[in-house]
Amino acid sequence: MELVPALSRFYETIEKDSRINSTHISLYMALLRHCNINGGKNPFPIERSVIMRYAKINARYTYSKCINNLKDFGYVQYKPSTNAVNSSTIYLIDL
Repeated sequence: MELVPALSRFYETIEKDSRINSTHISLYMALLRHCNINGGKNPFPIERSVIMRYAKINARYTYSKCINNLKDFGYVQYKPSTNAVNSSTIYLIDL
């Protein structure tokens, strides 16, 4: 995934989307960073604690709410892990 166009498309898209707030933006930027760290692979595994640290989100409830919002709003496909051993998987949708 080429990050600069993805970032530009994200900002162009959210400009028209009144549902998106600063926490959603921070979380999406953290996901983009993690995608970049993983060599631009899409989908890629994520760990909640790492993404929360990148996004400066302190509460699990806020993280869960925002990542599920991004999924429901069509920005990501999110497959949460069913156990603590496996990572969750995220796919950044091409906007």
